[in-house]
Amino acid sequence: MLQAVKKSFSVKTVISVLLLLAPALLFAQTGKVFDNLSMPSKILKGERKFAIYLPPDYETSQRSYPVLYLLHGGGDDQTGWVQFGEVLHIADKAIKEGKATPMIIAMPDADTGRRGYFNDIKNEWRYEDFFFQEFMPYIEKTYRIKAEKTYRAVAGLSMGGNGTFIYALHHPELFSSACPLSAGTGPASVEDMKKNMRRYTQNDNEVLPDSVLEAYFKKMSVIYLLENMAEDQKKAVRWYMDCGDDDFLYEGNCLAHIAMRKKEIPHEFRIRDGAHNWTYWRDSLPVVLQFVSDAFHQY
Repeated sequence: MLQAVKKSFSVKTVISVLLLLAPALLFAQTGKVFDNLSMPSKILKGERKFAIYLPPDYETSQRSYPVLYLLHGGGDDQTGWVQFGEVLHIADKAIKEGKATPMIIAMPDADTGRRGYFNDIKNEWRYEDFFFQEFMPYIEKTYRIKAEKTYRAVAGLSMGGNGTFIYALHHPELFSSACPLSAGTGPASVEDMKKNMRRYTQNDNEVLPDSVLEAYFKKMSVIYLLENMAEDQKKAVRWYMDCGDDDFLYEGNCLAHIAMRKKEIPHEFRIRDGAHNWTYWRDSLPVVLQFVSDAFHQY
């Protein structure tokens, strides 16, 4: 009899302890980041690195997730948002607090071979083609991702903000939300293109025809693309733009905001106290995660 009581007490004690520990164990569950992964690219003729954030319940569930493509700035690589942006901590916190839905975050490297997210003016370095034809399909095949516009977003800072603008403007059918942060906005005019010829040609003495420059300008100028957006595309993408009041790219972001206002393109635009640095962008990321989650939730 005594032995049976002891056994019953022991089982009850174990159950009680597990119940007490359950919230702590749940809270301790975290996402995972892998920042040195790679994939082959025929378009760019080599291996391309990338980083991935997987949400806390990825390994314990069978569900598929929405995806955010998060682009780094100039001088960083696929590890930028991991090392300096603290994406693991910030995403985990936003998800645990219910401010963001669990999502996969894919971070490509755009600083190997040549720097930038675009095809060059002569179409010899085709990074944008790589992104849409190889990188996105690879990510969405390799991980459990809901491969539909509603569940796909793009965001990035500085050079990556420029990439965010251009990718969403070139392919509004692919993204539900776009969040350029402290973004570059591309060439201001065709004349600006001419002055910066050395960025686009390997031969300093090479002069490209005006028709080529003009065509590239119309493809790569954020302001031009916004001002000439088709009427039926104005609401195709949800826009969130963010720039510090001391940022050297402040003017371009304000001009993009004005162009969107004049064109009546719905968007959110925030100017906060801050400069062109990680202190600013770490504060931006939780807002971005919440903003894109609204579309993932079909607000």
